[in-house]
Amino acid sequence: MRLSSEFVGGVLVGAGLGWGLDRIFGWHPIGLIVFLGLGTAAGVLNVIRATRELDAQRKGKDQ
Repeated sequence: MRLSSEFVGGVLVGAGLGWGLDRIFGWHPIGLIVFLGLGTAAGVLNVIRATRELDAQRKGKDQ
């Protein structure tokens, strides 16, 4: 559950920022596309970071 929320959160924040910048500056749809990509990348990095953290916790319990 945590991993999916990390990913979805990154994508939604990126899309929201892109949409907002499009509305403010009239960049339609460049801001949405760029920030959606950045949000997706951030979501993937968050999932990788969380996975490493969970793996480290499991290894600590096994020893």
